[in-house]
Amino acid sequence: MGEQRTAIVVGGGIGGLAAAVALSGRGWRVEILERAPEFREVGAGLSVWSNGVRALAALGVGEQVRTRAMSETQAGIRDSSGKWLSRTDTEEMTRRYGPLVMIHRADLLALLHEAASGAALRTGVTVRGVRAAGRHVEVAHDSGVARADLVVGADGIRSAVRRSLWPQAPEPRYAGYTAWRLLVDPGARLRAGGESWGRGERMGLAPLPDGRIYMFGVAGTPAGERSPDGELAELRRRFAGWHDPIPALLDQADEDAVMRNDLYELPPLKTFVSGRTALLGDAAHAMTPDLGQGACQALEDAVTLAALLDRHPTVEAALDAYDRERRPRSQMIARRSRRVGAVAQWSRRPAVALRNRVMGLTPPSAMLRSLAPVLDWRPTS
Repeated sequence: MGEQRTAIVVGGGIGGLAAAVALSGRGWRVEILERAPEFREVGAGLSVWSNGVRALAALGVGEQVRTRAMSETQAGIRDSSGKWLSRTDTEEMTRRYGPLVMIHRADLLALLHEAASGAALRTGVTVRGVRAAGRHVEVAHDSGVARADLVVGADGIRSAVRRSLWPQAPEPRYAGYTAWRLLVDPGARLRAGGESWGRGERMGLAPLPDGRIYMFGVAGTPAGERSPDGELAELRRRFAGWHDPIPALLDQADEDAVMRNDLYELPPLKTFVSGRTALLGDAAHAMTPDLGQGACQALEDAVTLAALLDRHPTVEAALDAYDRERRPRSQMIARRSRRVGAVAQWSRRPAVALRNRVMGLTPPSAMLRSLAPVLDWRPTS
């Protein structure tokens, strides 16, 4: 047997931990470098679509996710008064594609963290640069220099790895809308999820297994704006007149629970690989959240990368195959997500009226068919 292959994963979020699980499970010695002082994710729910559930199964944590998550029972899109514009047949969607589950991000991160216990996890490490070094890659960080056979850049939309090896890559661009995220404990179980669309504004509700509700509000605003009297007050101003249970949930919310983030996306890259370095997740293809595919695509990346490294005789050949397989798919999904977000954010009355009418006339079966290119993914064998 040859010497054990080594990998450095930059970034300890969902994508980075998934890559560490996938690689260490195939015999790689993996080190994860995470800038934050601890591995954690707070304050938000996460939808994991069937393609993401399959990726998690390939990582060996599919069952744990399904037992700690709750499948949606009712979903679709309403207008601000509560009238259904489009209803999703969740049973048929599950039969056709597999389950969609809702889970708290912190729970998913904890599962992946546990599964990545075979990797060396280092927190509080800031990466300064990456460079090729013969048949290895060197990662300079604030504690020194590390060397490995492979580097995986999973360090998010502001990726230091991408800045280092892709200096001509375009900068992230503002999508044109901001998002508020919060968790609310209503004291009574809510089984219905879904989104409500208004004029340039949206509100989404997603029940979590512990009875809390994950809420997210979206509005078209200039980048960098903040509410002078607090973000919860801003949410109440925008959504207090919308349909039940949105006003009641906002009345029960705490200011400290509200997070606000402007939404950015990454313009398409010409390649996800450079020598023995590969980009993964948001570092490669940060997209708007309008299809709920950001985490799912990072999970797909991780599973595919590890499988191709097993299949090909050299790291370079495997990364070439990874780029050919992952870049067209993830960029297609990013384009679809951007289009959905653009339509959802329409604010002119005639356009909104037309959008709502078309959605009301579109059969649910057509909507399900349209999801096939996204949800039909299967892991590379």
